Amino acid sequence: MIVLSPLEKIAHWKSQIDQLTKEFVFAFGELSKDELNWKPDAKTWSIAQNIDHLIVINSSYFKTFSDIAEGRHTEPFLGRLGFLVCFFGRFIHESVKPDRRKKTKTFSIWEPEQSQMNGDILSRFERHHSELKAWIDRSETALKNRRTISSPANYWIVYRLEKAFQIIIDHEKRHGIQAKELLAIMNVN
Repeated sequence: MIVLSPLEKIAHWKSQIDQLTKEFVFAFGELSKDELNWKPDAKTWSIAQNIDHLIVINSSYFKTFSDIAEGRHTEPFLGRLGFLVCFFGRFIHESVKPDRRKKTKTFSIWEPEQSQMNGDILSRFERHHSELKAWIDRSETALKNRRTISSPANYWIVYRLEKAFQIIIDHEKRHGIQAKELLAIMNVN
């Protein structure tokens, strides 16, 4: 197993985010507002809702990233228990991996907009990715110090900052696959 330095990890994550940006723009950039908002049924999220969900969930980490960067972050109490940090990190990461076929219910704070969205969702996604990469750039010291954070959805769910970045990226890959599957269904109909 190759161990990467914090700077190498940062470069790798930013490269993956750039690749995801390209993939989303390539796959969905030519769609109309109606196509971005199309759903086969009321229980399925549209392409726009999948993208909005990613922006909402990733942005929910930004306060924590800011607190860490500004020296205001306090390690969560449960962060002292290494076995819990590892358990929650692995559990959450496994639940969002792209190859996991089982659907999971998201926390209500991470639900996407339920109404029709503007056609600018991909522009918002690109701007969001720029902001996310800026936060990753600022994380080198925190990564070296193996900082532990709480999930934005639940203070008692703790994992390493490094794991949070992996979760964010794999979660985006998963929703990219879901949105592409939806596009395929839409093209058949």
